[in-house]
Amino acid sequence: MSRRNGGLMSEDLKVEIAKELGVYEQVKQDGGWQNVSSKNCGNIVKKAIEIANRKV
Repeated sequence: MSRRNGGLMSEDLKVEIAKELGVYEQVKQDGGWQNVSSKNCGNIVKKAIEIANRKV
């Protein structure tokens, strides 16, 4: 799937989860998601999956 569509996760959800995990300060400081580590990105995705599973 192409990333040009903004991905599968909304920006609001990414921000909410990043704040919860303590990653959002880095995103704000760097002006974007490009410098967030793979580990932290994985943790954000893991949390998003947990949230989605709760809603099912």
